[in-house]
Amino acid sequence: MSLALETRWSRLANFWADYRQSRVAVVALAVIAMVILAAVLSPLITPQDPYNQATLDLAAARLMPGEIGPGGYVHWLGTDAAGRDIFSAILYGLRTSLLVGVLAGTLALMLGGVVGLLAAYYGGRLEAVIMRVIDLQLSLPAILLALVLVALLGQGLPQLVAALALAQYAYFARTAHGAASAERNKDYIEAALSTPLPAMRVLFRHLLPNALPPLIVVATVQVANSIALEATLSFLGLGLPLTQPSLGSLISNGFQFLLSGRYWISIYPGIALMLTVVAINLVGDQVRYVLNPRRSR
Repeated sequence: MSLALETRWSRLANFWADYRQSRVAVVALAVIAMVILAAVLSPLITPQDPYNQATLDLAAARLMPGEIGPGGYVHWLGTDAAGRDIFSAILYGLRTSLLVGVLAGTLALMLGGVVGLLAAYYGGRLEAVIMRVIDLQLSLPAILLALVLVALLGQGLPQLVAALALAQYAYFARTAHGAASAERNKDYIEAALSTPLPAMRVLFRHLLPNALPPLIVVATVQVANSIALEATLSFLGLGLPLTQPSLGSLISNGFQFLLSGRYWISIYPGIALMLTVVAINLVGDQVRYVLNPRRSR
């Protein structure tokens, strides 16, 4: 056990040594850590609960950044038309965005990983049918699929997560199938198949570990895509209801005020969304570089 633990720590140390070679990726990781920490601690560090109607005051509506509201505290990023503190709303919205991104990415990873592994393991007609369906889905924009699925499933957090997962699982299925197919005909897999081992054990003990590195890379990208898709759907009024915090709904609420000069209602939530998505993508790019077995050391 100690040798296995020491080996894992050694691998983790080597991974971090390779990862930190990119200063941009390290900064992006620090940004993600700060975003997660701020989102988790948002009830403690925000001056108000922006989605509690009892705490809102119309007298504080559309205050400019830095103005002091009727409550006596400074609205550093201003307020919206409902008197909602933008800084508080952004942190609460980040909680929802991160939750949707992680849940949708995890569900898509599980579904797509299983589908891809089954296609590679059984092969034949089953593989052909599954991969044609996957190819068909990949030929369509994810936002189009998400729009159709949301229209079918309805509004709400569980429905939105399910729609985003179903719209993106094909990326994981294609990746898992490619990685598992490369391992399927190797000697150790043939040896495992010649024994009376259950199919699920061969799948999850032998094929899955070799497919995990590329799946992890895809997961980082799809989490960012899920956050962006959720914001797009909420901006269009098809995502989360207005009573739930969302960066997309915040941008949508302030869009009508842009031409009147009240830019802060939309711009600051948009900046928060952009920084979060870009940081996650930068981390994913560096993880892909580190886990790439063909890279020169």
